[in-house]
Amino acid sequence: MSDQQLQIINFMVVPFGLMAIMVSLGLSLTVGDFRRLLDNPRPVTVGLGGQLILMPALGWCVAYLFRLPPELAVGLFILACSPAGVTSNALTYAARANIALAVTLTALSSVITVFTTPFFVQWALNHYYAAGSVPEMSIWTTVLQLVKVAVLPVAVGMIIRHFLPGWAARAGVWLRPASMIILIFVIVFSLLANAQLVWNSLLTAGPAAWVLNVLAMATGLGIATLAGLNREDRLTVAIEVGVHNATLATFVTMSVLGSLELAITPTIYGAIMVINASILIRYLRRRARKAALAE
Repeated sequence: MSDQQLQIINFMVVPFGLMAIMVSLGLSLTVGDFRRLLDNPRPVTVGLGGQLILMPALGWCVAYLFRLPPELAVGLFILACSPAGVTSNALTYAARANIALAVTLTALSSVITVFTTPFFVQWALNHYYAAGSVPEMSIWTTVLQLVKVAVLPVAVGMIIRHFLPGWAARAGVWLRPASMIILIFVIVFSLLANAQLVWNSLLTAGPAAWVLNVLAMATGLGIATLAGLNREDRLTVAIEVGVHNATLATFVTMSVLGSLELAITPTIYGAIMVINASILIRYLRRRARKAALAE
């Protein structure tokens, strides 16, 4: 891949794809979704705790257990520090779980992680790379970049939803799949251009990403059960903790840090999380049906 092609992908296509996804999230939000933290704090607090505290800890543990090289460990950790994404909302809807809770968790984590992720990333770079080889990154510049591509597009989507609800409903139908197609194109094109690197990394990063995703969903389900949440909320928290915004992680690794190597692990995780979440949904729905029939 030429330097010019990489520049176009890193600084135009990836940011545009992320902004489109975040606008689509905003189109589904109202101010009332943020008030849900005050109206029903327990499930929201449990979900945010899993997303913002437990996931980074799990990411560090898995990277340590698998002895991942620096670029794969940092990529996995960045993914773990990323918020939930619109994919988690779609999976929650398919699971017939609490879509309102899912939207609230996604919205809140998307805003909060704009300010927490850069600090986590800086720590990870200093922790995993040897002195003198740490990739350069400005925390506050990164915060501003994330505000531009994540927070502002969500705000734009919410404003459109408020003043043009009919148009917002119609736009959301095509904007979300269109933005995902853009992201998939970027990832596939980038990885095919570096097929050997991807293959070598897959054998190392694939199992680690799979274990992290399974642990994440199991942890989300576990803490929700301990908190006494109902079935729909337990499933929602499990999905929200395990299904992250791989687009944002791709933006941080490729557009902010300018590294395809760092982007490989989030890409692998992005594919695995959808498969594992679908399996979990099928299992829990089948178990719920059996329990209903037994009654």
